[in-house]
Amino acid sequence: MQSFSYERAVEPAAAVSAVVAQPQARFISGGTNLLDLMKLGIETPTHLIDVSRLPLAWIEETSDGGLRIGAQVRNSDLAADSRVRNRYPLLAQALLAGASGQIRNKASTAGNLLQRTRCPYFYDPTMACNKRSPGAGCGALHGHNRTNAVLGVSEACIAAHPSDMAVAMTALGARVETIGPSGQTGFIELDELYRLPGDTPHIETQLAHGEMIVAVELPAAPPGRQFYRKVRDRSSYAFALVSVAVAVDVRDGQVRDARIALGGVAPKPWRAKAAEQALIGQPPDAEAFERAAEAALAGAQGHGGNDFKIPLAKRTLRQVLTTAAQQRA
Repeated sequence: MQSFSYERAVEPAAAVSAVVAQPQARFISGGTNLLDLMKLGIETPTHLIDVSRLPLAWIEETSDGGLRIGAQVRNSDLAADSRVRNRYPLLAQALLAGASGQIRNKASTAGNLLQRTRCPYFYDPTMACNKRSPGAGCGALHGHNRTNAVLGVSEACIAAHPSDMAVAMTALGARVETIGPSGQTGFIELDELYRLPGDTPHIETQLAHGEMIVAVELPAAPPGRQFYRKVRDRSSYAFALVSVAVAVDVRDGQVRDARIALGGVAPKPWRAKAAEQALIGQPPDAEAFERAAEAALAGAQGHGGNDFKIPLAKRTLRQVLTTAAQQRA
């Protein structure tokens, strides 16, 4: 690990200013991802600004019936909050499906959203990776790519986004609140926060250098039933091969509302809007769920080792939709 300097921020604006002042400065909170990357020499910040003690560890009601979640709320606390469990159960389910209890006790809300891919080629400095070293090539493209993405990829990068929480929040229509380099505040829809790789896979989000997430806003809970299902190689402490977040409202024999997001299959949490549209106004039956699954994976492309993710994602989505329809109120 290379040497670096460290300071503890006392308020958000000062933290932003400290990062803006140094091109190689980084925020650190729980450190559950950044420290691993620093140990491997993948991240080499020269200055760390500790934001873990900023007064951003609250969960509060919003005027529209939603929740505003501070950036420093720990994953374990968010999953345990009664408002989250009762109104956004798929978010609680996604949080509890991630990592381990020890990591959830350290990981912050903003840090979880901004964690980097777990692609093995990204994590191995001896391998070609455009995300880690622009222009180096993508070793996963024709290599061992079982865990990589099948949607939204490019010839430059097929890495998958690792977060469970982000998938659930994308389905729920969350947005992030930020403070920028000039002190201005703004909002970014979570579905628009992440960039697809294109020719610049090393640029992963819309955030400017020094721009900091201070909160996440959830709108009022969608109607109907909510479920999060994660398919992985083992039952704990494993990233998703495929995950599905669904909120579906079935009334009077028709699907009235549907929110669907997929994880483990794209460089970002993948909002399956075409699948949502395929469901609305349709009876909640096998044919409708099949059409939705096909729409969700339209354009998916495997690269050999990850070909299985396409039928697995379709099958998982069909199963979750069936469960939601069977358990409707």
